[in-house]
Amino acid sequence: MVALILLGLLFLFVIVLLAKTVRIVPQARAGVVERFGKYKETLSAGLNVVVPFIDKVRYLIDLREQVVSFPPQPVITQDNLVVSIDTVIYFQVTDPIAATYEIANYIQAVEQLTMTTLRNIVGGMDLEATLTSRDEINTRLRGVLDEATGKWGIRVNRVELKGIDPPPSIKDSMEKQMRADRDKRAQILTAEGGRQAAILTAEGEKQASILSAEGDRESLILRAQADRESSILRAQGEGQAIQTVFQAIHDGNPDQSLLAYQYLTMMPKLAEGSSNKLWIVPSEIGKALEGLGSTMTEMAGIPRETEGPRTRVDMGSTEPAQLAGSGALAESERGRTSKAVEDAIAEAKAAANPTKPTGAVPPAADDAPPPPPVS
Repeated sequence: MVALILLGLLFLFVIVLLAKTVRIVPQARAGVVERFGKYKETLSAGLNVVVPFIDKVRYLIDLREQVVSFPPQPVITQDNLVVSIDTVIYFQVTDPIAATYEIANYIQAVEQLTMTTLRNIVGGMDLEATLTSRDEINTRLRGVLDEATGKWGIRVNRVELKGIDPPPSIKDSMEKQMRADRDKRAQILTAEGGRQAAILTAEGEKQASILSAEGDRESLILRAQADRESSILRAQGEGQAIQTVFQAIHDGNPDQSLLAYQYLTMMPKLAEGSSNKLWIVPSEIGKALEGLGSTMTEMAGIPRETEGPRTRVDMGSTEPAQLAGSGALAESERGRTSKAVEDAIAEAKAAANPTKPTGAVPPAADDAPPPPPVS
């Protein structure tokens, strides 16, 4: 029984001895070994063997990059405004021995150094520069921390300002200023938009007026040309009509009775119109009546007898041609119509140009009828 107890105690001693001898260090960590309170060596990651009861792993240092966020710290700017700034530090232990024996608590040391350096940097800036110079503050703060923590076996990789909070009154003033600035820019943009719109509208009206004026000018030019051509054609037509009538009258050799009758037929037109209350009878009306009733009296300038043809020109029947069959003229009716038209054309030519007998003596100048009076 005693032997079993001794055997058990021996086995337990062996286990404790092995536990004190074999030390396992995790990856990215370093173990600082002390012998009798003095630094002996640094254990790397993996399985390590130490002297039991003599060597002791005092510290296990984390070699990974660490992130420490510090609470907001009040900082006074150059224009005597208190702002609250909270920072974030990214650092890494590069020398486990220096981090263990050069400083007691390197995290607290980094926090205090960050606070003092930040106050020194921000104290030389006003509020506006502090709010807009984050990169500059980060760079200067990282340089000071890296230089100071180098002997502690720590490397500061990055420093970030997580927040810069001015006082509430300053926030209200900044919001009012920002709102006023935005209102100003909005009014400027609105005014510029109105000006551009007015300019474009004026240019559009100008172009419209120019195009309208050009259109009116072209319209007036075309209308004037049309009126001119219409007047020319009307004058030419009236001239041709007058010439044709005059030529027809002279070719027909009118006598005293025909002209007197034409004169009388024009008399009712003098009384036309509702406003004609009084009209004057020409003095030649008696002569016209005498010439119409008798050929004894002659009107001045109108011969009693003419040498023109007295044969009536037969222009054919005024009845429309009858259609036969499927809508075409009958052959016999077509022949008669063509014969009548040819005869009428021949008689008209004979009446317009009468043939004088051979050997006829032209009338003397004294026997020629007097010219018509000029009205």
